[in-house]
Amino acid sequence: MDNSSLAHSKWNCKYHIVFAPKYRRQIIYGKIKAYIGQIIRKLCEHKGVEIIEANACKDHIHMLVSIPPKLSVSQFMGYLKGKSSLMIFDRHANLKYKYGNRQFWCKGYYVDTVGRNKKVIEEYIKNQIQEDLAYEQMSLKEYIDLFTVKRQIIANQNVSLFLLLIQYSHQIIPMRSLCH
Repeated sequence: MDNSSLAHSKWNCKYHIVFAPKYRRQIIYGKIKAYIGQIIRKLCEHKGVEIIEANACKDHIHMLVSIPPKLSVSQFMGYLKGKSSLMIFDRHANLKYKYGNRQFWCKGYYVDTVGRNKKVIEEYIKNQIQEDLAYEQMSLKEYIDLFTVKRQIIANQNVSLFLLLIQYSHQIIPMRSLCH
């Protein structure tokens, strides 16, 4: 076990954290991706959080981190998302118009503790971009039962909305509930 220590305690607190930009916009690429990586490394270092593995996809970030017990996960995520938003908007002022209120990240995040499955999660995070690319390149024919659904094939960026419509096509869903 990889135990770390403070003055009077030993600890092994590893977490798999996933968070996304507001509205899950696909904006994390190119120069912004590199800058977000620098910011996250700097902010983690400042709080004494070790990044074991991390990967930034176009619309979300996966991190496997070791957070000291003196810092709660919610405190750390509030700090990370709050400070990084300010730094991103200072560097890329044009993003203020897309996001407003200086909130780059969505409100929530996913967190899970990591125990003996650390290697599996590391591999998952390393391979996340390849999985996302494979998903984007799949055609809708692989998802649609052509015998029951008679719809035109649409662009890949609309796959999730299209699949949601198909999944609940037997129910009446107001359009505004799909857009939130």
